[in-house]
Amino acid sequence: MLKRFLKFLAAGLLFFSVANAQDPAAILAGARISATLVQLDPANPLSGKLSHDGKKTELALFLNGKNIQFQFRQGAAAWEIFHMRLADDQYDLFEMVGGKTRNFPANRLVEPIAATDLTYEDLALRFFYWPNPKLEGQEDVNGQPCYKLRINKPKGTAGKYETVYVWVHTKFGAFMKIRGHAKNGGLVKEFQVQDIMQVANNVWTLKKMQVATHDPANDRRLSITSVTFDAPKKSALKGLR
Repeated sequence: MLKRFLKFLAAGLLFFSVANAQDPAAILAGARISATLVQLDPANPLSGKLSHDGKKTELALFLNGKNIQFQFRQGAAAWEIFHMRLADDQYDLFEMVGGKTRNFPANRLVEPIAATDLTYEDLALRFFYWPNPKLEGQEDVNGQPCYKLRINKPKGTAGKYETVYVWVHTKFGAFMKIRGHAKNGGLVKEFQVQDIMQVANNVWTLKKMQVATHDPANDRRLSITSVTFDAPKKSALKGLR
C-alpha cells in the first residue's frame, strides 16, 4: 500500500521538482504542504480515535486546503473544538468556547490532548514553520530513501522541543518520520506513520500513526499512543463548519 501511495503522490501536488532537491527550505515546505493539502467534503469529516492505556478518545477532522478544524471528546463529555489557519510561514491556532472563537494560549501548547502522548503542539506540527532548516544527509525509513532535516527552535518560541528532525521522502516530498529532542539532545517524542488510506480520487491521507513519548535523560520509551482514522462517511458530529 505504501508503494501505491507514493505513486499517487508522484501524480499530484506533493511531487518535488529536481531543482529543489538540495534546498532544505523547499524540502520542508513540501512536507508542510503534504500535511495540509488534503481536502474533504465538510459533510464527511475524517473521524477516528486516539488510543492510550486502554482508553479511546474520539477525534474528528475537517480539512479544506490550509484550514483545519478538529474536535475530540472522551465518553459522553462535550466536544472540545479547535481551528487552525495555516500560511506559508506561520499558523494560527484557535479554540471554540461557548460558541466564540478565541486565540489558543501559547502556554497550553505542550499540554497532552485527553491524557495521550499527542499535544496541541504536535497536532499543529508547528515546528514545520521554524526557519532555517538544515540538510543532514540522506537515510532510509522503512526502506524508503529520505532527506534528513534538522530544525532548531527559534529563540523565544514556546514549546517542548529544542531540535526536531524530519525525514522527508527524497522523491515525493511526504514526511515519513519525526523526532523531537530536548535541549540536552535527548529524545522527547517520535512520530511514525504506519498506514495510509485513499479518501477521494488521487487523494490519500493518514490512516494510522504511532506517537511515542520518551525520557530525554535516557531515550527510554515511556508511553505510546495510536492515532487511527476511519474512511470518511456521513456523521452526526456537530460544532464544526
